Amino acid sequence: MKILPYIVTLLIGTYALAQKPVYNLGILLDNRTESINPLLIKMENQIKAVVGEDAIIQFSESNILVNNYNLEEAEKNYNQLVNTTDLILAFGVVNSVVVNKQIAHRKPTILFGAVNNDFNQIDLTKSTSGVKNFTYLIESESFIEDLKVLKQLTGFSKVGIVIDDAFAEILPLKPVFDKELNVIDADYKLIPFKTLTDITSNLDGIDAVYIAGGFFLTDDETKRLANTLKEKKLPSFTINSIDDVELGIMATNQAKNNLDQFFRRVALTIESFVNGTPLADMPVFIDYNARLTINFNTANAVNVPIRYSLITKTDFVGQMKNINAQKIYDLKSVMEEAIEKNLVLQSSKKDVEISEQNLKSSRANYLPSLTANAAGMYIDPKLAEISNGQNPEFSTTGNVTLQQTIFNAEASANNTIQKELLNAQQESYNADELNTIFEASNTYFNALILKANAQIQMRNLDLTKQNLQIAQENFEAGESGKSDVLRFRSELAQNTQNMIEAINQMEQGFIGLNQVLNNPLDTQIDVENAELNKGLYKDYNYDLIVELLDNPVTKDAFVDFLVAEAKINAPELKSLDYNLKATERSIKLNGSNRFLPTVALQGQYNHTFDRSGKGSTAPPGFELVDTNYNVGVNVSIPVFNRNLNNINKQTAILQKEQIALNRDNSTLNIDANVRNGVLNLINQIANIELSKLSESTAKDALDLIQESYKQGAVNFIQLIDAQNNYLNAQIASVTAVYNFLIASVQLERSIGYYFILNSKSDNDNFNQRFQEYLLSKK
Repeated sequence: MKILPYIVTLLIGTYALAQKPVYNLGILLDNRTESINPLLIKMENQIKAVVGEDAIIQFSESNILVNNYNLEEAEKNYNQLVNTTDLILAFGVVNSVVVNKQIAHRKPTILFGAVNNDFNQIDLTKSTSGVKNFTYLIESESFIEDLKVLKQLTGFSKVGIVIDDAFAEILPLKPVFDKELNVIDADYKLIPFKTLTDITSNLDGIDAVYIAGGFFLTDDETKRLANTLKEKKLPSFTINSIDDVELGIMATNQAKNNLDQFFRRVALTIESFVNGTPLADMPVFIDYNARLTINFNTANAVNVPIRYSLITKTDFVGQMKNINAQKIYDLKSVMEEAIEKNLVLQSSKKDVEISEQNLKSSRANYLPSLTANAAGMYIDPKLAEISNGQNPEFSTTGNVTLQQTIFNAEASANNTIQKELLNAQQESYNADELNTIFEASNTYFNALILKANAQIQMRNLDLTKQNLQIAQENFEAGESGKSDVLRFRSELAQNTQNMIEAINQMEQGFIGLNQVLNNPLDTQIDVENAELNKGLYKDYNYDLIVELLDNPVTKDAFVDFLVAEAKINAPELKSLDYNLKATERSIKLNGSNRFLPTVALQGQYNHTFDRSGKGSTAPPGFELVDTNYNVGVNVSIPVFNRNLNNINKQTAILQKEQIALNRDNSTLNIDANVRNGVLNLINQIANIELSKLSESTAKDALDLIQESYKQGAVNFIQLIDAQNNYLNAQIASVTAVYNFLIASVQLERSIGYYFILNSKSDNDNFNQRFQEYLLSKK
């Protein structure tokens, strides 16, 4: 007895099913490619979903007919479907010609996607077709509106209009475009095509491209066309969907949901027909939501600046990547270029060169000194006359003097001191180099953070636009008040300002990087994204570091090893050690060495070139000597130097004590920097893991609340809170990775060893030393 209700229910259901009318639908297409098939499936599913309660809709592959832009074939296809189907869906320009020729429509026919506002042979004042068994849809989009936007974006003077060859033969394109281009004070070149080559070989003499057709181009063909246009620096605008913009076309005025809206309208039209509404009485307009979408990378590649005034009404695709960048930096190239070009580092290098000159000057004290002198003399004639020829009235003489220091305690000490000071200055330069590398790296990561923030702010702005659209739809449906729309408009204004500020901050980050790398500040640069355990960052071995720091035993050993390495590598300690040696030599000079003699050799060669006037001749029996020389050795011993030696010695001792204190302080600083660096690294590791979880959770919560808001289950405050929470979570997640890398580089600075700048063998040796150190602690 229990089975009886089930049987009754089944019979009732079967009877009700049998009462539904069955409609065989036929589809007429101008063309069919692989990309069309999923769209047909999507449309069929939409129609069945909407009409399924009222009728059984049947689609058959044999009733999907394609004319391949052939008018005769189109007429044949139409007549075939008249005999085999209950309702005809006609798509395309060629099919529209055939359908519009029918005086009386023998079979209910709906013409879709064939009429654009620019072709005004249809009375646009009529809201219905008024023709029995026939209706059509007029799209609200138009060529002129697209061309106006393209003109606003680029200011073109002559645009190439790309359109399918078959359309060019059927549609009255010339009068339409003549009129429309005249309105915006521009010229045009019509580019009909059958193949992609027809387009790419006809791009001369134009400064922009408008793709008025091309719906049947494959994704690969669209991508190749976009690449060609970018190479030729030609801005492009398409009448087709956002998909083409994502493939590289610069812009479109199609909203993201236009295709869904179209399929929905098709299904609703068929539903109305099935339920008895005559086709002649159905509305013919589709009010698409025009929405400018720009490919950020393409616009950048063809040098089209994004106007701030367009941001609020523009969606963006692509990444924040400067295609025209003269230089694209990763971390290693930033480090290497900073070493080569940074001005602070170049100035520090000059200090080393100056120290080298000081050493040369000190060593020069042991080089010989050779001087040549010449003199002309006039003496009182009375005195000359009684000088026996030794001092004539007029004489010209010359001499060459050679001086050579054999030993000087101060000069010897100064040589040693200047050599140690040169080594100390070199170590100071090494410290400056390490600091400059870190500064440049920090600036690089800061630029990456600002770039990521700009990208996130762009996505957040798009999300606000979506939420505003939902609020408007809810308001129009009576599910929410006007306040929701106004609040989201306010959010849109704020988020637009945030995005503008983020873009400008990104540019400021690039200026900072140019400055630290000594590039002209207007150099166009970009920075490559940094990902853990990928590319250059494999050496950071994130998973291994996490494992080391997660275990207290290995963590302590790791820290101790890094501290020991830091003290060995530290140029600050090495510089102080060299200064200490110089000071010790100064103490020795002013101590026991102060009584060492100074030994010098001197030789002189003299010659008289001319004697004349009174007293120029020798008395009888005497001979004047015109040439003579002398050689001598000079030895001097300092006995008492006004107590300066004792004063200098005491000063040097104080300097030695000061250096020792500075060394102890530097050692403590190094130890603290390493330990703090490791703790900071642990913080960033925890931050990475938590921020990933936070971002994922915030995204799920946003999706849930956004869907609930569509249904009216939550208010706009909850949606805004969820959106802001997701925004902050994204920023935190991206920043966490970069902060970890910054902390890693900062720790490398503390230990005085940058892994990226060293060879694999050096890094392997470093790891080997750590393993040996770890074993020694067990």
